[in-house]
Amino acid sequence: MEARAIQRTVRQSARKMRLVIDLIRGRGVAEADAILRFSKKRAARQIHKVLKSAVANAQQAAQRQNAPFDADQLRVKYAVVNEGATLKRFTAAAMGRATPIKKRTSHIEIHVASDAAPVPAPKTTPAAATNAQPKTKAKAKPKTKAAGKKKTQKKTKKRAKKASK
Repeated sequence: MEARAIQRTVRQSARKMRLVIDLIRGRGVAEADAILRFSKKRAARQIHKVLKSAVANAQQAAQRQNAPFDADQLRVKYAVVNEGATLKRFTAAAMGRATPIKKRTSHIEIHVASDAAPVPAPKTTPAAATNAQPKTKAKAKPKTKAAGKKKTQKKTKKRAKKASK
């Protein structure tokens, strides 16, 4: 079972949020939940909300499909923070000038998937394997640095001869 959750335009820079999201990527949901709950970073609260939402989405998907659901089997498969729209504001500065302020936002996306999800192996038949012919690649001219150096050396020799005449 796989589910995802996205939160857009969180009022914190993506750079600060990536520090927290790197801590939970690839971990189990219970472990990620504990890390986020006890983290001192402000970004952890927003990321925790998205993680809880992704787990709830997985539970809803399992109910729709009449599949058994165990939150302890879930892992954070994909977790990323992207930059959102930047709010541009101005503040007063000395001598009647204005200086810009960039209020950055970010988008959080988390995918959770169960560990027990079997991956189907590609099926090949013996007949298909015997009929397969090896692909031949067209031979390209090898471009080496040595060949390029020789050309430039010849050109410089010719120029030197012309200059001496």
